[in-house]
Parts: sequence; structure tokens; C-alpha cells
Amino acid sequence: MSRIGKLPIPVPAGVDVTIDGRTVAVKGPKGSLSHTIAAPIDIAKGEDGTLLVTRPNDERVSKALHGLSRTLVANMITGVTAGYSKALEISGVGYRVQAKGSNLEFALGFSHPVLVEAPEGISFKVENPTKFSVEGIDKQKVGEVAANIRKLRKPDPYKAKGVKYAGEVIRRKVGKAGK
Repeated sequence: MSRIGKLPIPVPAGVDVTIDGRTVAVKGPKGSLSHTIAAPIDIAKGEDGTLLVTRPNDERVSKALHGLSRTLVANMITGVTAGYSKALEISGVGYRVQAKGSNLEFALGFSHPVLVEAPEGISFKVENPTKFSVEGIDKQKVGEVAANIRKLRKPDPYKAKGVKYAGEVIRRKVGKAGK
């Protein structure tokens, strides 16, 4: 058995899980999410209010999808109860961010400001002009939006200017030696 896949998924109070064929729908205090489980994997409700993910055989594909399916459903439950957040920082002279309604406007050294619109289910929180976070209930969407924002101005290896994740260590390079 998969080490991760064999673990039961606890369902906290206030979360409603509906299994309809291959589709798992999770509804909680922060919203609702649904996901279609891959073909060889089965999911069922346990006696003690948990969810159990099982695979029919030990084929390579089944083993690979077993732990993945369990983790995706567990992430959905965490998302509708606590939500997910990804913190980002901006470093560099004149680089800043500000909230424009539900969107973000960046000054990143271009000749124009860069506007990032919030996709459905995602919200932005600006702490100060150099720190902000991406929040939502879908872990994959939060990470994707954060990665797309980081891609606007990746951290420079020489001066470490740009958009980076909070706590990310940028590998620095030594500049060319002067005469």
C-alpha cells in the first residue's frame, strides 16, 4: 500500500463530503470544491466519519494515482476549512505593489504599471508596498497565481531584485571583477 494513500482522511465537523460516482464534492465554511478521481482509484466513506481511498491492484499507474488522489481530497478539505495562503515579497528600488479594488497593481521597473486581476476564488492581501499574499481555497490555483506573479519579475541573481516567495533564498552570483 501507498504510505500516504492508505491513511484515512479525517472529515472535520462543518464539512460536508458528497461522493457521486467518481466526483467528490466538498462543502465547508469557506466555500465548496469538487474533483473527479482518476479511473482505477475508489473512494468511500468510512464508519468513523473518515474517507478511505483504495486502489484495485498493484499496477504502476494505480500506485502512482493512489497517494495523489488521497492528497488532492485532503487538500480540498483543508481548503474549505482553513484556506491556503502564499506570501510574496518585492525587493528593489522603486518596486512596489498596491491594491486596486480586488486587483493588484505592480511597479516593477517597466515603463508602465502591471495590473494583475484576481481570478475567481482568489483574493489578494497587501500588507505594505513590498509584502503581499495570495489567498484562496484551492491550493493549486493559489500556487499557480503566485507563480505567475513571481514570473512578472523573477529575482535577479546579482542584486536579488524582483518578486520572490517569502522566505525564499535567492542564489547570488558575484559580479565581474573591476580593474
